[in-house]
Amino acid sequence: MTGARELWVCDLPTIDYREALALQERVRAARQQDEICDTLLLLEHPPVYTRGRRSDVRELPMGEAWYRSQGIDVVDTDRGGKLTYHGPGQLVGYPIMRIDDVIAYLRTMEQAIVATLADAGIAAHARPGDGPDFTGVWTAADRKIASIGVHVARGVTTHGFAINVQNDLQPFSWVVACGLDNVQMTSVIKETGASGATLPLPAVRASAAARFAEAFELTPRRIHLDRLHAEVDEMPPTAASHPARPVGGG
Repeated sequence: MTGARELWVCDLPTIDYREALALQERVRAARQQDEICDTLLLLEHPPVYTRGRRSDVRELPMGEAWYRSQGIDVVDTDRGGKLTYHGPGQLVGYPIMRIDDVIAYLRTMEQAIVATLADAGIAAHARPGDGPDFTGVWTAADRKIASIGVHVARGVTTHGFAINVQNDLQPFSWVVACGLDNVQMTSVIKETGASGATLPLPAVRASAAARFAEAFELTPRRIHLDRLHAEVDEMPPTAASHPARPVGGG
């Protein structure tokens, strides 16, 4: 493997949640065999609720059929945390990284997101002392602006973070988001008043890549999706999977 201290950063178009999950699994298998570097996928999803391993039925009070009638998919996942929403205008990051300390990984990811939001002019913070349900990043008024939920298998992560940038926040109000009854969700545009030609998603995407690499002391290197597919597709068959750990707040 070349560039062991690099972070490959791959920008994807808007992609279906299940398709992104399948790609993560392929990239994870390659990373588990040390065939590729640590990799960060940056993308958006069509509207979807995802449920973590700690989710329960009360989080979708109107029932799955109602949400699907609103054009929002519902998908069960193996990540930690509870239910969250993804949609256009939200920046989703899936780091596929080799780690040895899950808690340190979560705290470092939170630091990277705090730095990304500072670049956008937003003061934000993590809440590690409040318990696992509060994993993620919050504004000064304790409105939640970024969610985190990860899965670790054979020392390599999947899933990751979602930063509300310019996405519709209403779907959060229809559910028990992150398992917190009274959580208030916010976004970059809501906090900064950005609109029209100043919509910030491209800037936040660029900042997130740089700040994530910086937080983990890696050198970012942009890699095209075609190159990533080629690297992964050349990998020999993977070994049987080992026990995995879901972690995070949702």
